[in-house]
Amino acid sequence: MDLFTHFLVPYIILYAVKSKNKLAGAFGGISPDFDVIFVAWIGILAPQFFIMSHRGITHSLIFGFITSTIFLYVISREQVYGFINSLIKRDISVKFTKTTIGIAYFGVLTHLFLDYLTTLGIPLFFPFSITRYAAEIYYYTDTITMILAAVVMVVLYLKVNKNYKKAAMAIFIIVLILFGGIRAYEKFDVLEVETPTLNGNYSQIAVYPTSDMFTWDVVKSNAQNSSYLVSEYNTLSNHESNINMFKSLSVQNGSYSSAQKAINLANTFPVVERFKWNSYYITVVANYTSGKWDLTYYDILRPTTFRNRTTTLKTWNNIKVSVP
Repeated sequence: MDLFTHFLVPYIILYAVKSKNKLAGAFGGISPDFDVIFVAWIGILAPQFFIMSHRGITHSLIFGFITSTIFLYVISREQVYGFINSLIKRDISVKFTKTTIGIAYFGVLTHLFLDYLTTLGIPLFFPFSITRYAAEIYYYTDTITMILAAVVMVVLYLKVNKNYKKAAMAIFIIVLILFGGIRAYEKFDVLEVETPTLNGNYSQIAVYPTSDMFTWDVVKSNAQNSSYLVSEYNTLSNHESNINMFKSLSVQNGSYSSAQKAINLANTFPVVERFKWNSYYITVVANYTSGKWDLTYYDILRPTTFRNRTTTLKTWNNIKVSVP
């Protein structure tokens, strides 16, 4: 979800229950996404710390609490909120107390829930597990929701009648819930239509959101996850398109067993671990040449997600490594 939505959802909920600490909750709601500034560069420079990335360490239950507490402490300093006040001509002062710490963490929980609804999801239980959990209902961000959230933020900023502000917040929450309901319905509709098409070759199915709430990525796989059938399904036209088949491993030169050993070793490389953690389904093209294995890892859904599908495998998001 976008930053505006992460600010508004806890703010509106706290407004509805007449809390005096709405801003503490809103600041907690946006605090995890400051990983883009303060954390993500670590994972870029040092692949072995790939959890230090956007939607990484700060998007967990434990470190989310630490993040919101630090964020609240910093923004509650008079020098900080005083400087921001002078820039935006509004009072955003908050207190750093046990109550506001808890309310800021409430904001984090709404953030984690919203990002859980999106594609790829969040490592909710880190450091105990790096597994990402995702409902795969929303795309990374929803353009209409983000624009509406920005408009509501402007309305809240302006000195207008409180009834207009209440109406703006109510409309936003209704649209957010409505869009979520539509997306959930459309996803289950795709599953209902596509599941009966499974056969002996493909026995498993998964559906993933795109930026268009009526277009979904469909992945069918066999029991061994050695073969995938990827397509797009549009629920408005009830039409399946852009059908592509992939093998989890394609060997060019050399033996299959030797290639598998090379892949097992490459899978321990930090750059490969990071790529796999940020990917949906992985396929590998292994080519033995000049006494070494050249391995190319592909994320077979990434081009679909970014609406850049072609029929050439080399256009898929990928990394290359070599193993002696």
